Amino acid sequence: MNLGIVRYVIARLLQIEALLMILPLIVSFIYAESWNYKLSFISVMVLLVVLGQLLAWKKPKSNRLTAREGLVIVALTWILYSFFGGLPFVINGDIPSIVDAFFETSSGFTTTGSSILDNVELLSHSSLFWRSFTHLVGGMGILVFALAVLPQIDAQSVHIMKAEVPGPTFGKLVSKISSSARILYIIYLVMTAVLIVLLWWSGMPLFDSMLHAFGVAGTGGFGIKVGSVAPYQNPTAEWIMAIGMIVFAINFNLYYMILIGQAKQALKSEELRGFLLIILAAIVLISFNLWPSYDSFSTLVRDVVFAVSSVISTSGFSTADFGQWPLFSQTVLLLIMFVGGSSGSTAGGLKASRVILYLKFAIAEIRKVVQPHRVLTVKFDGKPLTKESKQGLSSYFVVYMCLFFLLLLVTNLDAPDFLSGFSAVTTTLNNVGPALGQFGPAYSFASLNDFTKVVLSFSMLAGRLELFPILILFAPRTWRR
Repeated sequence: MNLGIVRYVIARLLQIEALLMILPLIVSFIYAESWNYKLSFISVMVLLVVLGQLLAWKKPKSNRLTAREGLVIVALTWILYSFFGGLPFVINGDIPSIVDAFFETSSGFTTTGSSILDNVELLSHSSLFWRSFTHLVGGMGILVFALAVLPQIDAQSVHIMKAEVPGPTFGKLVSKISSSARILYIIYLVMTAVLIVLLWWSGMPLFDSMLHAFGVAGTGGFGIKVGSVAPYQNPTAEWIMAIGMIVFAINFNLYYMILIGQAKQALKSEELRGFLLIILAAIVLISFNLWPSYDSFSTLVRDVVFAVSSVISTSGFSTADFGQWPLFSQTVLLLIMFVGGSSGSTAGGLKASRVILYLKFAIAEIRKVVQPHRVLTVKFDGKPLTKESKQGLSSYFVVYMCLFFLLLLVTNLDAPDFLSGFSAVTTTLNNVGPALGQFGPAYSFASLNDFTKVVLSFSMLAGRLELFPILILFAPRTWRR
């Protein structure tokens, strides 16, 4: 382990977090908030700059960065960003508990959207902005952002990007990692800007439009009102957000292909077609189940489309309390929580590509039982899967399920009932946001004890980073030289 390069890169990244806090500080001045709020951000910014300088005081003897260092840098950065990012809430008193602040900020950066706040409207404008802005930063990735603005660490940074970009496979858009990161962030920010304008046009206040756009873009889901989006009573904004959540849950590489004139090839994506088919099936099934309980067909369709878009994109916004829907509809939502969005998007979950491949593996095994001597090749996007890819997918699923049940055992020591505990683990590990039962859209995670909140915080971090970067921190072998 090259601890020198790990220390040096993390030092630079902590200083970037200090720069990011300039924006909520500006918001605090715009809304003429007390100096308590301004100093909460200034003090943490100074702390991050000083700590970054101390860690970067001595340059590493070797710049060698392997997969192991990449995984450790990614995991430690996300943990430290969540810890230091939560300190302003503790200092200004909006979230006095450091455990609660860590949970809330982890939920923000991992774009989960789960909250310990019962009344979010009590927060200051600067706290609301920082809370939602973490969605925008975490959506595309903290390290991807760093690579976009720090091209000088490009040389071996492929290991960093591989560890952070979600999905079973990783592919560069162009030859240089920093250029790929910059392209992704330009597409991401332009789409976010368009979304802000559309929400503002729909009648939502500008400040609210920005914060909701951050949540949709990062597929995070932090609301700024009790009841999430429902209090606005704005059907146009609901449709804009519902479509936006699906758009941001699609692989961003496909948008790049469209920009360079390869739209036909992008639309042939097997994952894209499968993802949209799953969404359509969920909407139809839930709509039929809810039909008798709605008087207005347009309201029914809007509520169902919004809920399905929010859950499968792992956003977590809500316009209706789906915790009160029939058990069948809740089961469909619970299943698509596991699916999540597409690889290379801002969404969480297992990813649509993995789910499609697992189904193909199952069908191939069934056919092999019927015809034992038949040679079957599993293909994805017309290309046969390699043996290494199959092993990787199988290993990921085994690790995922083992971690899921371990988290479930720990969470159910504190959960009020099985459904609440099961859905709490499901929603945090898949970065969805609201759960079911006592942790549904109308409730928060405030009732849990501190230990369970820390466990679920790491569940969110593990889910966002595809398990291995967080798990590798606890392996003694990782830290050997």
